[in-house]
Amino acid sequence: MSSRIPLRKRLLVRLMITSVLIALCSVAATAWLAVQTTTRAIQEEQGQVLADDTDILRQLSGYAATHPSWAGVQDTVRRLSAATGRRIALTTADRTPIADSARSRTALPPGAAATVDPLHTDTYSEPGAQLSGVDPRAVGPYRLTPLERARLGKLATVRQKCAARHGVDTTITWTPSGRPVLADENGILPNSTVPDVCADGQLNTLTHTEETAVARLASLAEACLRRENVALPGKGFISLEFSSQAPQPQFALGRKDLGGHPTAIGAKGNECLAEARREQLDPDVAPVAELFLGTGDRALPHFDMSNANKAKIVGVTGLVLALTVAVTALVATRLVRPLRALTQAAQQPLERHVRVPVTTRDETGILAVAFNELTERRERMEAQRKAMVSDIAHELRTPLTNIRGWLEVTRDGIVDPDPELLASLHEEAVLLQRVIDDLQDLAAADAGTLALHREAVRADELLAQVAAAHRVGAEAAGIGLRTGTDGTSAPTGSGTAWIDADPVRMRQALGNLVSNAIRHTPDGGTITLSAREEEDQVVLAVADTGSGIAAEDLPSVFDRFWRAEKSRSRRTGGSGLGLSIVRQLVAAHGGTVAVASELGAGSVFTLRLPATDPPVDGDEVR
Repeated sequence: MSSRIPLRKRLLVRLMITSVLIALCSVAATAWLAVQTTTRAIQEEQGQVLADDTDILRQLSGYAATHPSWAGVQDTVRRLSAATGRRIALTTADRTPIADSARSRTALPPGAAATVDPLHTDTYSEPGAQLSGVDPRAVGPYRLTPLERARLGKLATVRQKCAARHGVDTTITWTPSGRPVLADENGILPNSTVPDVCADGQLNTLTHTEETAVARLASLAEACLRRENVALPGKGFISLEFSSQAPQPQFALGRKDLGGHPTAIGAKGNECLAEARREQLDPDVAPVAELFLGTGDRALPHFDMSNANKAKIVGVTGLVLALTVAVTALVATRLVRPLRALTQAAQQPLERHVRVPVTTRDETGILAVAFNELTERRERMEAQRKAMVSDIAHELRTPLTNIRGWLEVTRDGIVDPDPELLASLHEEAVLLQRVIDDLQDLAAADAGTLALHREAVRADELLAQVAAAHRVGAEAAGIGLRTGTDGTSAPTGSGTAWIDADPVRMRQALGNLVSNAIRHTPDGGTITLSAREEEDQVVLAVADTGSGIAAEDLPSVFDRFWRAEKSRSRRTGGSGLGLSIVRQLVAAHGGTVAVASELGAGSVFTLRLPATDPPVDGDEVR
């Protein structure tokens, strides 16, 4: 068997190829994920290191801006080193140590990370800071005295309350120099937004300390301008713009040209102002220092895909593939073995009805059980088919034999073709036609081609038509035939049961039940046809007082060619197909049929069909 299957199409080969592809994809995906994760981790680490370095520089610049020397900075350096895990070292320009978090005589990194100079900085990153080259925390002579702070604090509180009364919510922010400023949610509150009744002109007035510092700054700026041979058109002045960081001196000297650019005097004035500020603040800040960050003179580790690393990756990949192939071969062999048994059994001739052993409880075992059950059903169906062929042959042979025999003796002149003989032959032909029609109906039902012409049918009228068609036969047999409908005696409308059905086919189904009841009901018995509504169903019932059916025979009453009399006697007539046709017709209408019987007491056949709404009269629509 296996030799007829190409190698590339064998299940075992496909499973192994699939497992190898999965292993390769898994290795590739794992490697890609590892690279991506490592790269992201490195990027995040680099970002964190950059943030830590910026914070270190910011804090050391702040220390230098608020201290006239580096004395005492060792504690700050050690604290920052412990928080960031970095080595931090400060030296002078000629690498003379100032402070170091590492042990003494530890070699410095090859180059400085940054220069710490609060008077020449552009790295200050405090939120909201306006960079001007000078650390805003370097206030020097602008630092207010305690008395000045207290007085300005009271003025700020008064102005804050006044602004609140006029619908302006503010907060008090203290600058590094000790001056309070008012701010709202958008930042420092300009004087133009302060209500006029609150602008007392006292909060933003310079204190004695600030006036002294500004006068000194103006003197230094004018000296610079004289050194630069810049003639002053008039006496310049310096104003302070207060912010949350520090007073920002603004040198107001000269004017701007028509293009909005500062004139030569104005540009030179700004340069001299910046130089004067650094000269004024220089005594109050620490000297310039070099900042070193790192781990001594060792280079930072970096990722290196060496030949050894490549060999390790290739080796691990090969090991994974080998294990995958081995495990797949073992599992696939166990999976393929029962499938081969199933394939061999399926290829055997149908008449052998081969079973396969069930060795597992997984899906393959379930498939084997289903295969065995299918084989058993096929065996039973084959037996039923043979029995059905025999029954059909018997049903057709009897009338054909009678017809042929009478025709032959008539042809030979032994019997004259009198009316009685012709009536007998006609009866046999009718019986033969009925068997053929029944078989045709069953074949159409099995093929799903049974034609139905549905319409709204009243249950009571349907029962009345069936009773009228069989009343003569019932009376001839001495049997009473009556109808009893519940809720259907009223005229068309509410209270009348309606079904959506083919009236011809339903009369055929009920007629088969009535004919069957007449044959099995003795003289003096009664057959009752009834209808009732149950929720969304209409229940039609045919009850008789006949011989009944034994309990063990009830499951077989709807089987084809089944008869209560096991012999093939035709004493009671019938082909054995009537009840099978009833079941097929009811199923085609979306209903069910059931039987309840007691031996010697009669039987009740019940049809349950979906109920429908009565048709709408055309006059009612209009």
